[in-house]
Amino acid sequence: MNHHDDPYMRHTDAFTWYMESDPLLRSTIVSVAVLDRHPDLDRLMERAERASRMSPGFRHTVVHSPWRLANPRWVVDADFDVRYHARHLAVPPPGTLEQVYEFACQTGMSGFDRARPLWEFTLIDGIDGDRAALVMKLHHSLTDGVGGMEMAKYLFDIEPNAQLLGPMPDAPAGERLSSRDLTRDALRHRITRAAGLSAGAVRSGGAAAWQLLRHPRAAVRDGAGLLGSVARTVRPVTTTLSPVMRDRRLSWRYGSLAVPLDALRGSARAAGLTLNDAFLGAVSGGLLQYHERHGSTVDQLRVTMPISVRRADDPIGGNRITLMRFTIPTNVPDPVERMRAIDARCLAARHEPAIPYTNAIAGALNVLPRSFVGDMLKHVDFVASNVPGIDVPVYLAGAHVDEWYAFGPTIGAAMNVTLVSYDGTCYVGVTVDTAAIPDAETMLECLQDGFREIIDLRAGDTSHSATQGL
Repeated sequence: MNHHDDPYMRHTDAFTWYMESDPLLRSTIVSVAVLDRHPDLDRLMERAERASRMSPGFRHTVVHSPWRLANPRWVVDADFDVRYHARHLAVPPPGTLEQVYEFACQTGMSGFDRARPLWEFTLIDGIDGDRAALVMKLHHSLTDGVGGMEMAKYLFDIEPNAQLLGPMPDAPAGERLSSRDLTRDALRHRITRAAGLSAGAVRSGGAAAWQLLRHPRAAVRDGAGLLGSVARTVRPVTTTLSPVMRDRRLSWRYGSLAVPLDALRGSARAAGLTLNDAFLGAVSGGLLQYHERHGSTVDQLRVTMPISVRRADDPIGGNRITLMRFTIPTNVPDPVERMRAIDARCLAARHEPAIPYTNAIAGALNVLPRSFVGDMLKHVDFVASNVPGIDVPVYLAGAHVDEWYAFGPTIGAAMNVTLVSYDGTCYVGVTVDTAAIPDAETMLECLQDGFREIIDLRAGDTSHSATQGL
């Protein structure tokens, strides 16, 4: 979202913001870029400052209108200090990536200072000798995964010694709004929005009436289909499908897997399917194995999957996803048949008639008690997200990015599995709720086997494998 054009949160972003009254439902994204060396610190700080001036939201903080007259709105932070958001520390000996993950996990579990812009970047050096890592923490209302990859171009380069970028852009002027200002602007926003909705209703109502006159049966059928889709989107979820991953608490572990992109995509294409089908097929297979190791079976599990509604003309950044809940099979032993069954479920979710109306649906949900929303989300078994990344090597202030992981929030589920493709490799970040999955190492082993099973489908080739880290 370009916060200058409309400073108020969309209903979907406000939904994300409000539900964090329950800490289990925090929507914090943490990415870890592993570097081959320590980057130039002065260049990195200059890039962070430049990014804060060029990327929408990086200097914005959230304020609330009195009496909740409108959704929360973005204002330019008059007290912005890049040194608060861009930090530097060294990991103590022995200096392993596991220590970086532990730090990243701790910062991911922590809430943001809501009086400041919603991002923190921490450079950690002293890893395996001369290596380093950048831990990037962002709030989901600031951007989604796709928008985050677009925003990364302000920080990363496609060559190690990038040319000077020219003069530093002017910093946006800070805003200090009084309660009177907030009340006046919220009322004006409501009036303008109501007028726009009324005009839109007249136009769409006329079009609907014309459609009803010309094709009455189709119009009635489409209307009934939309109502059914909305009902499926918001229907309460009162049971957890997994008999094993049932408890929830605010205690996470991060783990990671690396999978060759060509091998995973090749297995999918050989079956006439997509990379996302192979990804979910691997996760489903790993979850089946995890349940079997615990002496249990489960026919299907409920997943929350972000579906991008981003258009080509949308501004960089912003949260342009809708969260769809549906079930995927875990009782199909044959991996190809499993992927095909998953593909059918995903296609149905992506083509739900309610998707264009999710912002309005979120507006309705925002007036419901938080417990209603929270109870539904805590019965979801896992979250899965497939983020198209950068297909060429990139550099951070002279250091090469060797690996790039994203760790998504569980938002009440037992686990989040996020795949980011970067430079020919699928980097899979796994966030585990340790109450639901106390043996995180076992889960990671099962997921590793799930990916290996899919990759080995590629013309019977067993030379590729997933690599594991926790």
